[in-house]
Amino acid sequence: MAALTVAGIAYLLAIREFFATPRFPRRVVVIGLVLAAVWHIEFLRLPAGADEDIRRYVWDGRLQRLGYNPYIVVPSDPAVKGLHTPETRNLNNPDLPSPYPAGAQLFFRAVTAIHESTLALKVAFVLCEFAITFVLLDLLRINCRGAHLVLAYVWNPLLAIEVAGSGHIDIVGALLLVISVAALAHTWRATAAVGFGLAVAVKFLPIVLVPLYWKRVRIRDVGLAAAVVVLLYLPFLNRGRIPIGSVGTYVQSFRFNGPVFAALDRVVPPQLLAGMAVVAGLVTACWLRRAVPKWSPVAFAWPMAASLLCAPVVFPWYLLWLLPFLTSVSTLLITFWTVSIIPTYVMWYWRTLGRPWGSLPGWVMLLEYGCVAIAGAILALRRITQPPAPNAQPSR
Repeated sequence: MAALTVAGIAYLLAIREFFATPRFPRRVVVIGLVLAAVWHIEFLRLPAGADEDIRRYVWDGRLQRLGYNPYIVVPSDPAVKGLHTPETRNLNNPDLPSPYPAGAQLFFRAVTAIHESTLALKVAFVLCEFAITFVLLDLLRINCRGAHLVLAYVWNPLLAIEVAGSGHIDIVGALLLVISVAALAHTWRATAAVGFGLAVAVKFLPIVLVPLYWKRVRIRDVGLAAAVVVLLYLPFLNRGRIPIGSVGTYVQSFRFNGPVFAALDRVVPPQLLAGMAVVAGLVTACWLRRAVPKWSPVAFAWPMAASLLCAPVVFPWYLLWLLPFLTSVSTLLITFWTVSIIPTYVMWYWRTLGRPWGSLPGWVMLLEYGCVAIAGAILALRRITQPPAPNAQPSR
């Protein structure tokens, strides 16, 4: 926890320099990328935890290659006991089928077909992370911004921890979403629509970004993307129905680090609250689509952040979706959130001491969201008190 705190503070100090400097020498950017690669290698060497999600990924991929449907088979079922390997025997939530969408499932199958291990999946995730780096460099070039801002992405502590360390499928969805955004920048509308559809097929979070694609892609592009998503689900159809696995149980029962959801959970049904989280993201995206008519990649961070803030579960790796878009002062508050969420790792530390998994202590959430609120108040106060530049147009 102390090392993570130091890393978070160092990252915020680096962010201040990145945003205050228009350009960095090319060699500085190269050295920064090399440093990021070095500490990712160190995290790759760490074995997966006993109940990490990546063990479920291996199990889902293995089931598919053996001809089973991961949306139907329950890992703890005695009938499938012989299908387990040492890496899948202790996976988390063994009484539930898989909750991951079809795009994620097919990724699990593809990687485990090459090598069935948690290390193989972690390597694949790191490769996706590095691919995002190259796409971001292209986006920064298109927007005439300094290439050094890519370090705001690769240096974020969550990347090393949750991609190279634990390994989470969210980075695959983030890659597909970044490819979609880059395709929009190049006006490759069909590619943008299909990339977005594939991102939603990995996890449902980016669905709230639909308004940002309004009038930026054609109807036939939307039809193509929908057809691709449908094709991904065809191998998993169960009696003609689209499977959802344990998504319903997730919404009904799982709770972690969701302040808005926790405050309303006792008076509003969880299904309605989950719908409200989606609406919060959609409304934010609609507002940004009208308020920022010029295309901007940073607009893609805020709708997903608004939806996550209202979600029942906010694990640290969920913020991986936001990281590629945090390259502007306008997203500084979300950047701060990616650091203030670090105290939630105390739950995993307690697990190593043998404590059962439980609700996140109130002081942790107060520290996490209190720091974000204080940072927001400071930024707002500076904006109010700072005199406008001479002959400058007032900003929106």
